[in-house]
Amino acid sequence: MAEQILVLMADWDDETQKALSGIYDELEKAGFKGKQTPGIPYHISMSTYTLDKEAEAVELIHKLGKEFKPFEVDLSHLGMFAGGNILFAAPDRNPELDKLHAACDLGVSQEFTWTPHTTIIIDDQEVVHEALPTVVKNFSSRIGTITKLHLCAFWPTREIATVELGG
Repeated sequence: MAEQILVLMADWDDETQKALSGIYDELEKAGFKGKQTPGIPYHISMSTYTLDKEAEAVELIHKLGKEFKPFEVDLSHLGMFAGGNILFAAPDRNPELDKLHAACDLGVSQEFTWTPHTTIIIDDQEVVHEALPTVVKNFSSRIGTITKLHLCAFWPTREIATVELGG
């Protein structure tokens, strides 16, 4: 499959990565795998772009890395998108998260309204619903820190740039 989209993502700190990985480890122990993209860190997708915007997106991610300092976000609850095939952990929106999201705009029309979230599992509706009790049992609210941004092209996954937030 040829690349179709660029995604700019805000990555969680190491401790939050570890906590979210722990939830997924419990899902695997219970026999769930999911269809989510493997090998990328847990993140909040900030914006998507068409492939022709790659140079602009790379320039933007470097600019944002200089403008933004790491900031805390309360990863407080679970959610599921309509259709029931994506289960996620969701942060409370806060001024810094909203400011970063607004700064990610390249004037490209977005296909969906932005819902900040961190995907836990993507699969068929029945599988996700069966996985829900395992996630609920292992999820707890936590304050995480957004520490870096990265840009990828999908599918297959191609890492383009990663930038530490430094302000």
